Amino acid sequence: MLYRDDGRAGRKLSALGFGCMRFPKKGNGFDLDKADELLRAAIDGGVNYLDTAYIYGNSEAVMGRILSRDGLRDKVYIATKMPLFMVRSAADFDKYFNRQLERLQTGRIDYYLLHMLGDTRLWNRLKQMGVEEWLAKRVEEGKIGKAGFSYHGGREQFQLLLDEYDWDFVQIQYNYMDEYNQAGRDGLELAAARGLPVIVMEPLRGGMLAGGLPKAAKDVFKSADPDMSPAEWGLRWVWNHPGVTVLLSGMSDMAQLEENLRVAGDAAPGRLDAAQLEVFEEVKRTLNTVVKVGCTACGYCMPCPAGVDIPTCFSSYNMIFAYGAGTAMRRHMQNINALGANPRFARKCNGCGKCEKRCPQGIKIREGLKAASKKLEPWWFRAASGAYRRIVKRT
Repeated sequence: MLYRDDGRAGRKLSALGFGCMRFPKKGNGFDLDKADELLRAAIDGGVNYLDTAYIYGNSEAVMGRILSRDGLRDKVYIATKMPLFMVRSAADFDKYFNRQLERLQTGRIDYYLLHMLGDTRLWNRLKQMGVEEWLAKRVEEGKIGKAGFSYHGGREQFQLLLDEYDWDFVQIQYNYMDEYNQAGRDGLELAAARGLPVIVMEPLRGGMLAGGLPKAAKDVFKSADPDMSPAEWGLRWVWNHPGVTVLLSGMSDMAQLEENLRVAGDAAPGRLDAAQLEVFEEVKRTLNTVVKVGCTACGYCMPCPAGVDIPTCFSSYNMIFAYGAGTAMRRHMQNINALGANPRFARKCNGCGKCEKRCPQGIKIREGLKAASKKLEPWWFRAASGAYRRIVKRT
């Protein structure tokens, strides 16, 4: 494992961080046993930065149970996030923070983030509630080690927010498809120039830049180096940037972890040559012709009041253009429980717009769901699935 400096804290952070939003699933929650196995293997492999959030299901509680055993807590740095969209008053700061300490079974959060701090308007509202004093007090008490924020907005607001507070670190989305989106390369380099550790999320766009790539894009990578997977290409691109401190990967099985640990052992800034960097440009040109909705499956838009599984619907919709309608529709039928008692159709969208207010990608979700429904859920699809449900209900 290679390590990068957090100069402000005097620490060495593992280049690979464990994003705990995508622990292995079991039922409606996470599989504690499999998560335990993965997290221990990651720590044994040198990972010392673990990222979660209040809204990541029961991720905090699972992490807390695992780290409370065998002295694991003292081997890692925990990062978690305040759910800003749930904060209505100053009292909510302690309300959610104290719950997080209980879930994580710890007395301190090493890296604490304001989750999805999107613009100065929200920051000013938080300041009126006393967030600056609250953060300073928790740091003084030793309950928070370093204070930062996670960001999904545009470059201009990111730069303004950097000036608003003496932040200890920042977290941004960054990958080869988002080099000039959101905070982008400008934001990464600006934060790094100020001496701020930069934590990178969505290095593979929720898996879209790994297993979700269309064949044409995979072929570009394969022709350049048949021994490197698309995931490895994507991770190496992020680690090629000297301003990146930690790359977060949401690993959900041992194969992903083992590959990521291997790559993290030698991926360093400047390792990619000009020919390899040109490969990414060709892949981007290929992807821009097929991907219709830039959803990363982060799940911030969920739950949908109308019962739509928004990330899954967009994943199926993008598959049409990458793999064909037949494959996409079969996958869609399975993933939205089309034959079950409560299917999560795209057509169930009632246009309320709550999802769009939470989407960090700024996706026009309502428009996208209409397009997805038209392609994935034609009348015969709905009729067949409805008939099947009625038959099952009578038996």
